[in-house]
Amino acid sequence: MSHALHDAATGTLFGVALNYQGLLKQRLAEFEQPPYQKPPVKPVLFIKTPNTRNGHGGKVVHPGHGERLQPGPALGVVMGKSASRVSAAEALEYVAGYTVVNEFSLPEDSYYRPAVKAKCRDGFCAIGPELLSVAQVANPHNLAITLYVNGEVRQQNSTANFVRDIPRLIAEISEFMTLHAGDVLITGTPEGRVDVLPGDRVEVDISGVGRLVNTVVAEETGARS
Repeated sequence: MSHALHDAATGTLFGVALNYQGLLKQRLAEFEQPPYQKPPVKPVLFIKTPNTRNGHGGKVVHPGHGERLQPGPALGVVMGKSASRVSAAEALEYVAGYTVVNEFSLPEDSYYRPAVKAKCRDGFCAIGPELLSVAQVANPHNLAITLYVNGEVRQQNSTANFVRDIPRLIAEISEFMTLHAGDVLITGTPEGRVDVLPGDRVEVDISGVGRLVNTVVAEETGARS
């Protein structure tokens, strides 16, 4: 994690579920069933707890025991000042900049109730390698996002496919809770998550923002690393 990012991204890590059009379409049938009857009308949020923080070059421990581990490539939006009830039109004035996030998770059973145990293990949220200012990213809604595993492309999408763009996310979230300087908004992972195994080198590349590299390691037997 670069020095600037380390200083800027010290707050709460907020994940947004279901923020890619393709993922929402895949899940529509599920949302038409009871008890939901319709897709979510507000952003579905989850928290990555402080123990999940990891950086560029950091190791991610595979949970083992027949569990599956999946990377979550995402654009991170780092807040630059407190935002409460801001409009979409002024939302980007509250942003310090952008970074790359890999939001690791076990496979999800329900997008309405993200499981803490699946999302909040140690090291399950890598952020980095640096923070780019808003001025350095011409259009955050037209960025290619690519996941490489051992050098092979395994997942590809674009932030052009967001369900809610960044100003709308900030406006809708800040309507009911204040976002503080240093908070990180993880804008969503596209459909097509893949499984990774110990020994894998996992890279998230976001055009113009950076490339975040992590390695998956096996859990040490008899001890939690």
